[in-house]
Amino acid sequence: MNINDITVRFARPEDAVHADFIVNLIYESALQRGTGIAKRSPEYIAAKIEGGKSVVALHGDRLVGFSYIESWGHGDFVATSGLIVDPEYRHLGLAAAIKSKTFELARMRFPFAKIFSITTSLPVMKLNSRMGYKPVTFSELTDDEEFWRGCEGCRNYDILQRNNRRMCLCTGMLFDPKQPLPADEHPNPYLMKVRNSINKVLHRRKLAR
Repeated sequence: MNINDITVRFARPEDAVHADFIVNLIYESALQRGTGIAKRSPEYIAAKIEGGKSVVALHGDRLVGFSYIESWGHGDFVATSGLIVDPEYRHLGLAAAIKSKTFELARMRFPFAKIFSITTSLPVMKLNSRMGYKPVTFSELTDDEEFWRGCEGCRNYDILQRNNRRMCLCTGMLFDPKQPLPADEHPNPYLMKVRNSINKVLHRRKLAR
């Protein structure tokens, strides 16, 4: 299998037929990683596809990757979410291609918005870092209540609540088009991963008391 055999493009309305498969793929990936994830319905995913807010990766007619964007705070912020690659198509560089296309979509549709991501995934952190994202506290992200309500389906939502939405096991990362990072100052995603692991251990110890 070669990545050149796969088409990564902006989604079209007819791609909504893959919504159920995408939801299952996202959920199964979260289970494999043992991480929390905000649950999304097929209707939600279909709306992102039909609204021109998503990217798909296709091997022929088979959907093998997906990601989407959503705007918050009256367009001041854009979140990139739901990055997923079919297990059979991993280790081809496909995640990076999808992430790049999703970033392109966000810049095209919301050129002046700050683009952010919250994730526990080391590969996603690495991809974000290459594009100029930097780690930030949650207070620097959108304060749009609708966005944070989307975290209610995550298994770690109680942590977010107890910390008054200041922190969780996810790492917040932000790209500010007004203040791009110099190439030699991109954050180290491995250090961010270690920090997340420490937070997770501390949380488990607290629950065991």
